[in-house]
Amino acid sequence: MYLHFDEISFDARLWIYQADRLLTDHEVSLITQALTAAIDGWEAHNHPLLASAKVFYHRFVIIAVDEAHELPSGCSIDKSVHWLQELGQRLSVDFFDRSVVYLDEAGHLKTMPVAAVKQAVADEEIRSGTLVFDNLIATKAQWMKRWKVPADRTWMKRFFKEQTA
Repeated sequence: MYLHFDEISFDARLWIYQADRLLTDHEVSLITQALTAAIDGWEAHNHPLLASAKVFYHRFVIIAVDEAHELPSGCSIDKSVHWLQELGQRLSVDFFDRSVVYLDEAGHLKTMPVAAVKQAVADEEIRSGTLVFDNLIATKAQWMKRWKVPADRTWMKRFFKEQTA
């Protein structure tokens, strides 16, 4: 059963998929329609899941499931992964991009390969207060509080310690 993202529980489990490029308005609309329809019939062991999906920043697709209503099974989670794989093939987008996405000083989304982060910190392209998207969060409550966090509060903090040592 589909719920609007604003209505899903704060304890809902999240999966964040990161596109390898900005999505167009048309693509966001297609993704929203496809996921709304898919989620409306999403089940785990013949029990409907209470879930939602939303695209943020024309870059991130978030799927949320209210586990208090019904726990997703491994098969149902796999099904959601297949949705993103199919949408990615249809739109020529990789939703499994693992590069670092951050906001530059002007507030624009930037992407960087993980292997380049150490040098970007040394070059001060990424600073301790640069907002970075932490896609490893697990719940909507965490998403609300710490999806966008300063770089020195993420796994990158070790590179800032190296700078001051």
